[in-house]
Amino acid sequence: MEVLRLVAAGRSNKDIAAALFVSERTVARHLSNIFTKIGVSSRSAATAYAFEHGLVGA
Repeated sequence: MEVLRLVAAGRSNKDIAAALFVSERTVARHLSNIFTKIGVSSRSAATAYAFEHGLVGA
C-alpha cells in the first residue's frame, strides 16, 4: 500500500526505495505485483486507481 501511495505522489523508484529502506529492485517487484493485482499496466493507471479508490488524498 505504501509503495502505491508513493507512486501516486509522483515519487521515482529510487526515491521510494530510499524512503522505505529497500532496494530499487524490491520496489520494482512490488510495483509489478501491484499492477497485476489491481489490473493496470502503468504508473499513471495505478495512480488513477489509487485516487479513485481513496487510497491517497486529493
